[in-house]
Amino acid sequence: MASATAAAAVPRMKLGSQGMEVSVQGLGCMGMSVAYGPPKPDADMVALIHHAVAAGVTFLDTSDVYGPHTNEILLGKALQGGGVREKVDLATKFGGFLGEDGWSVRGDPAYVREACEGSLKRLGVDCIDLYCQHRVDTRVPIEIGELKKLVEERKIKYIGLSEASAATIRRAHAVHP
Repeated sequence: MASATAAAAVPRMKLGSQGMEVSVQGLGCMGMSVAYGPPKPDADMVALIHHAVAAGVTFLDTSDVYGPHTNEILLGKALQGGGVREKVDLATKFGGFLGEDGWSVRGDPAYVREACEGSLKRLGVDCIDLYCQHRVDTRVPIEIGELKKLVEERKIKYIGLSEASAATIRRAHAVHP
C-alpha cells in the first residue's frame, strides 16, 4: 500500500507553453455527479478527491454543465480546509449547456463573464487555474478577448479550448497565448 509520501512520486508535466504544470494523472470529476448512473454521495466523493490529492494527483477537472452546476459545488466542498486548494490545479469549463431545446453553445462576452463568476462562486475560489471553453460558439469571433480580460483581472490563470479546430486555436493564441 502506498504511503502519503507517494505524492512526490507522481510526475508533473507542462500543459501548454505558458508555464502551467500539472500532475500527469488528472482526476475528471464529471462521473461523480452525472453521466454514469445516479450521483454518488458527496461525502464519498470528497473523500475520493482528498485521497487522489494525497496520492499526488493534483489536476482536477470539472465543468459548469456537469449536473448542471452540482459537480462544481461538490468540488468546491472538497477544496475547503486542509490546504487542499493550494495543492491542486483546478480546471473547469463553460460554454456548453443543456437548454430547453437540447444542447446549446454560448461564447458571447456577457455569458463568458457570467459563467466565470458562477463557477468561482460554486467552487468557492478566487481564481480558476485553467478555464476552458467547452465548445466553441461559431457565432462569436474567438478573438473577442473576454477570457483575456478575465486573466488580466486574475479571475483565471490560463485559457483552454476544447474541441476547437487548429485554425481556431491559432486565432485565439494570437490574441492571448
